Amino acid sequence: MPARRSPIAIMNRPNPAALAALFATLLSALALPSTGIADERPLWGYGVRSCNAYLQAYDAEDAGDAAEYQRYEDWLTGFISGLNLATGEDMLRGAGIEPAMRRTRAHCKGNKDDDFFNATMDFVRSLTSLK
Repeated sequence: MPARRSPIAIMNRPNPAALAALFATLLSALALPSTGIADERPLWGYGVRSCNAYLQAYDAEDAGDAAEYQRYEDWLTGFISGLNLATGEDMLRGAGIEPAMRRTRAHCKGNKDDDFFNATMDFVRSLTSLK
């Protein structure tokens, strides 16, 4: 009987096919205009919420109501973890989630019509070669 490989060892190796699919998806999503075909696809999660909604959650968290802010942080954590697994590298370059949340807030303050995904990607792009 062959030895079983640890699931952790398998997860730590980037999958070239998954990586290619992820980059193709990200690039196609970034290339879409904000209206038209992008609005016809069902998109879910906090990434599609507006920067204005994120700023309201951020302010509520400062006032002691952290539930909505935590949902944005959870979405960002999962998104960055997925990028890290797909690329095999730390997309935040050690910056961590809290600095990413603050940087996303700064982006949103000046771009309230953007969505949370694009605000997040602005930060990721500033740290990596993703364009």
